[in-house]
Amino acid sequence: MSEKIEYPPRVKLANTPTPLDMLGRMSDKLGVELYVKRDDLTGVELSGNKVRKLEFAFAEAINNGADTVLTCGGVQSNHARATAIAAVKLGLNSRLILRVSDPSNPPSYEGNSLLDKLAGADIVWVTPDEYENRGEIFEREADLLRKIGQKPYIIPEGASNSIGAWGYIRAVEELARDLDDLSGGRDKPTTIINAAGSGGTSAGLILGVLLFGLNVNVVSVNVCNDKDYFVRVIGDICEKTIANYSLGIPFLRDRDINIIDGYVGKGYAISRPEELNLIRDVARTEGIVLDPVYTGKAFFGMLKELERKPRIFGDRIIFIHTGGIFGLFPKAGEMSALL
Repeated sequence: MSEKIEYPPRVKLANTPTPLDMLGRMSDKLGVELYVKRDDLTGVELSGNKVRKLEFAFAEAINNGADTVLTCGGVQSNHARATAIAAVKLGLNSRLILRVSDPSNPPSYEGNSLLDKLAGADIVWVTPDEYENRGEIFEREADLLRKIGQKPYIIPEGASNSIGAWGYIRAVEELARDLDDLSGGRDKPTTIINAAGSGGTSAGLILGVLLFGLNVNVVSVNVCNDKDYFVRVIGDICEKTIANYSLGIPFLRDRDINIIDGYVGKGYAISRPEELNLIRDVARTEGIVLDPVYTGKAFFGMLKELERKPRIFGDRIIFIHTGGIFGLFPKAGEMSALL
């Protein structure tokens, strides 16, 4: 698509454009061009991929007259932390629905949850079973806020909906300019690899590639659930975004959604020693710090696939570093023996 894209309203929260760094030592070892899109550098307290999506979600919240944002996630949710801090920056309140095994005895504040509290967020602890019905919890909490005169705006998990998808449509426009600076430019076939946790980043990347007509294949490594789940979730976000904004692009689930399953390991946010070893090795080889929940699992899956078939992703790979460094700190005990 050659014409300029008309984006929805956006508030500036992220430090963009982010760098595209080549991992020289790993590229030589793997025999491919391996780059990392450094979306871990979108900020410090607002670091990671979530802030790109929140720029559009918060603009809609403000335009709707909201004074409080409601969102959800795990106890170490990068998205919840970014939402709480963005709310402060924009003069809004935040309420976070966070899942823990025992809400009556929540864990001590550390990593992302510590930052949530530093930012003054209200936290509602729920069990994993209760979290499955988070839509009902959202409505309950929104009603409570309305009764005390507040105006809530609900941001779904990961800001993964049609408004949030624009964050990574915009990131693809940025990536297109990055490709112009590489040997082979936009014409050289490229694979973008990212971690899929709630689906919104993957959806935005897919839509962006279609909108800008790039010679790019988007591949997502799921860090929870399974392939069928993400085909459904990502497909729904893509189709709703196309419909809501009359994008008129030829999206097909079977063709455009590519999920690499099999690397969830022990479960969401639960690390295996081999995943933590990889985080250590990448830090010591390239000075890049991955996180244990998203990028560590996705990078691990990418390397395992390359071991199995060295040209599976072609000659040029861009790995999206979605941040999450604060999630490393609660893993200090598990990692100490590996250091």
